[in-house]
Amino acid sequence: MLQSDKVTVVVRKVSKSYDVPKKGKSNLSFKQDKFEALRDISFIAKSGECIGILGKNGSGKSTLLSIIAGNEEATNGMVRVSAQPTLLGVSAALQSHLTGRANIRLGLLAMGLSPKEVKSLIEPVIEWAELTDAADRAMETYSSGMKSRLKFAIATAVNREILMVDEALSTGDATFADKARERMKTFLNDAGTVFIVSHSASTIQKHCSRVIWIHEGQVIADGTTKRVLRKYNLWTKRTAAKNLEGADMVIQNAINRYSQPKIYLESEFAKFQIESERFRSEYRRKEGKHRRDS
Repeated sequence: MLQSDKVTVVVRKVSKSYDVPKKGKSNLSFKQDKFEALRDISFIAKSGECIGILGKNGSGKSTLLSIIAGNEEATNGMVRVSAQPTLLGVSAALQSHLTGRANIRLGLLAMGLSPKEVKSLIEPVIEWAELTDAADRAMETYSSGMKSRLKFAIATAVNREILMVDEALSTGDATFADKARERMKTFLNDAGTVFIVSHSASTIQKHCSRVIWIHEGQVIADGTTKRVLRKYNLWTKRTAAKNLEGADMVIQNAINRYSQPKIYLESEFAKFQIESERFRSEYRRKEGKHRRDS
């Protein structure tokens, strides 16, 4: 998989907050607190990247993916994408009492494919998901692994420029994980961008070349998988050992080392260039005057 210079996703100073009733107040009270699910998130993704979004449960990972996919609106900030992202989350469209075959049709239609496209993809999806003998059984009779394969096969039935996977790879067996990894490689080889959201370091390590660590709604690390996972694994070990002071030290160290990228709109960049040139001209003028005076 080769990373290109084509930018596919831009996230700029994105925040998301929710109004929640104040603790201890009656349900009739109109007083509310603000819960900040995301705080000032910024990053750029490019074609050919497989990016892991890592963090503990409740850190804001799925909220971020939902905003990038367009399913939620950010409270503040901006998201720009080069194509409509495909969020591996067709579960809402599927019905447990329907057969696997019927759910494939339903899921593909929910993703916006035409009836003609759906018809041509049903058998390939059944084959990839290894449901040949179970395709005409109700989905409620499937094991968790069979359901995972089915959902993944539906969501990845056609190549998309931006694929987003939320925890799906952590539920199936090793064979499924290997097949899913090969499937995603085809996306990357076709210059796609893949996001994988998980709190599992092993899942991220298997699939991703870059990791963004989100902790309590903010990015605290963004870099190579090896470098970020080294910090994350140290934090999880100290947390598991009830060494809360040591765990907090890891978090604070990550925050201190993280530098948020500066992302400019075209108009802002043009203004920045003008101001930079004005500063350089003023510097050259003062330097020239200083030399003449000396």
